Amino acid sequence: MLGAFANAFRTPDLRRKLLFVLLILTLFRLGSQVPAPGVNVANVQNCLANVEDQGLYNLINMFSGGALLQLTIFALGIMPYITASIILQLLVVVIPRLETLKKEGQAGQTKITQYTRYLTLGLALLQATGIVALARSGNLIQGCQEDLLHSDSTATFLIMVITMTAGTAVIMWLGELITDRGIGNGMSLLIFAQVVATFPGAMWQVQQTKGWVTFSIVMVVGLSIVAGVIFIEQAQRRIPVQYARRMVGRKMFGGSSTYIPLKVNQAGIIPVIFASSLLYLPAMAVQFNESTSNPVLRFVNRYFVTGDHPLYMATYFLLIIFFTYFYVSITFNPEEVADNMKKYGGFIPGIRAGKPTETYLSYVLSRITFPGALYLGLISLVPLIALALIGANQNFPFGGTSILIMVGVALDTVKQIESQLQQRNYEGFLS
Repeated sequence: MLGAFANAFRTPDLRRKLLFVLLILTLFRLGSQVPAPGVNVANVQNCLANVEDQGLYNLINMFSGGALLQLTIFALGIMPYITASIILQLLVVVIPRLETLKKEGQAGQTKITQYTRYLTLGLALLQATGIVALARSGNLIQGCQEDLLHSDSTATFLIMVITMTAGTAVIMWLGELITDRGIGNGMSLLIFAQVVATFPGAMWQVQQTKGWVTFSIVMVVGLSIVAGVIFIEQAQRRIPVQYARRMVGRKMFGGSSTYIPLKVNQAGIIPVIFASSLLYLPAMAVQFNESTSNPVLRFVNRYFVTGDHPLYMATYFLLIIFFTYFYVSITFNPEEVADNMKKYGGFIPGIRAGKPTETYLSYVLSRITFPGALYLGLISLVPLIALALIGANQNFPFGGTSILIMVGVALDTVKQIESQLQQRNYEGFLS
């Protein structure tokens, strides 16, 4: 692998791309450390040092590389873009106009991307308003009694909201620069950088609070989890497809064979984000309502706030399974795949074209989604189990969304570098 990286840096165009990606990631991390105007940096650092539980915003804070609770110019991170992308993917299924755009190829996809940008800025404006309002009222970091802002004036409020929203626009621009001029998917690499940024601190916190023995056990278990995630992320069910010969004009086409790759984890990390976001809603309702007489709020506060209760874990696990099936059903359409195969003369050996092919694809997809859903649920429960067993904080480094992102993006980027090396007749990473 080291030799292949050396070969990549010896290739002038690949070296330029890799250095460009590193430059953008460096600028991105610098922006994640610059505080927004009006933030009392000393008080923020004191609160973060003295308060172990970072409240309801662990997921967003992780996607921002810790920038959210530090109230930097890139405090919102990539989360508004992720949310906007998910919303657009769901709307494509229910809005005929968007579905038509999706079928128009590159031109339609460009239009959907433009809609995603607009929606990202709208969501960033709403999230920035909420975050700054919580910071001004003192509810952003639970248990913090110090003023996070120098002033609670309207001018300071507006400047911070505009700065954070503009920071989200800059993040989108940086991601698109990486995609156009670098290697890999820009947005994915930015998410990867933010998640990796919090990893050493989370590991060191385990050592500081639990000692070297627990730290060593966590490392061994963590490496085992990483190996398992790599195995599952690479796993796929290949359905063979053959194309019959057909005459177009004076030329003969077809006669080839290929396959449809169905990944075990077809949904990626989207179900985990859906389930986490949904479980944040009742906990957030408790935070904004301090009444102790309401039995519903007491129930939520007891079972759905800390995350270490078995009822919370079971609910989280079932929600992930549900959203995995839901997301796979809207992103992979067996009927459309079967129609396209029939249109171009393709068929699955032993399966008739048309409706039987659609039924077969649905059957295989439902069977392969089940282990994928279990895998996502179990991986996501790792930090919650660690929270219950060793008292680790909810940003436990091995497990959940962080490992899925780090391994998934790393594998995808390595594959892209590998393909470019193979095009230049170099030995690849797998040799």
